[in-house]
Amino acid sequence: MRTDARRHHDPQVRGFASDNYAGAHPEVLAAIALANGGHQVAYGEDDYTGHLQRVMHSHFGPTAEAFPVFNGTGANVVALQALTDRWGAVICAESAHINVDEGGAPERMGGLKLLTVPTPDGKLTPELIDRQAYGWDDEHRAMPQVVSITQNTELGTVYTPDEIRAICDHAHERGMKVHLDGARIANAAAFLDVPMRTFTNTVGVDVLSFGGTKNGALFGEAVVVLNPDAVRAMKHLRKLSMQLASKMRFVSVQLEALLAKDLWLRNARHANAMAQRLAEGVRAIDGVEILYPVQANAVFARLPHAVTERLQDRFRFYFWDEAAGDVRWMCAFDTREDDVDAFLQAIKEEMAR
Repeated sequence: MRTDARRHHDPQVRGFASDNYAGAHPEVLAAIALANGGHQVAYGEDDYTGHLQRVMHSHFGPTAEAFPVFNGTGANVVALQALTDRWGAVICAESAHINVDEGGAPERMGGLKLLTVPTPDGKLTPELIDRQAYGWDDEHRAMPQVVSITQNTELGTVYTPDEIRAICDHAHERGMKVHLDGARIANAAAFLDVPMRTFTNTVGVDVLSFGGTKNGALFGEAVVVLNPDAVRAMKHLRKLSMQLASKMRFVSVQLEALLAKDLWLRNARHANAMAQRLAEGVRAIDGVEILYPVQANAVFARLPHAVTERLQDRFRFYFWDEAAGDVRWMCAFDTREDDVDAFLQAIKEEMAR
């Protein structure tokens, strides 16, 4: 068979900019090929999407229903729309992805208001939530209807199950619902060493955005409804939000490949372990400060601005707060020990200059 495609990159090059930089896991690619061929009903009525529901039940209980979507922003927007009224608002951490990294999509496309709260470590608490949880009868203020948390957070920290239970109880007592942005939910479960249900449906989360792309999928996430009574018109919202895949089997089979056995956990444990290896090496380098606990696959550090710029000529990564000199280093399922060690050596060399 003839093909005119050719490789345009060096597959041996890896950086620390984002786990989105990684390719797809070979087992996921194999699953896509397995689902190819022949005809399957479009728009989610295929056999693969049907089987994905049973896989999701094994992780999140018999009432869970998965709605595959294209990407994480789409998952968050659809989920939050399904939980709010037109006059509704969402309480979230100031650092939350829905606030700082989604181009205003929840507000511009979802038509809802974000009520943000500064946090020291990316994590909300009942006390922090109460800074914005008021004014339900005030027509001059968007009504707080949802609390959205991220597991793990944008700062790489992980909520314990008890912390999420406290948030859910507090929110529900005030008539609000709880959404969990789980773009890196697998990394959180790997760190806690518990099933994902332990910090989701078991403790009261109503809806979650389940992440596949950062954990080895080619593309694709899912909105997972854990409490059917909390949402309305999910399938209609997915369509009008442009997140309904016609050939959905190719999204669903990727999530099945991750979740049916333990690929999701293997990938997350490896990425977390590489972040720990990086953090341990960095702690031995004078002049480099680690900013937050390293609990998942991210390392946040502060080092001299000039050193960062020289390092960026050798490895891809981003400033987190350029004015402060803060950077973020991400590890992925395909990060190798040699990649980490080479990066550590480069940091040592540039710090010594």
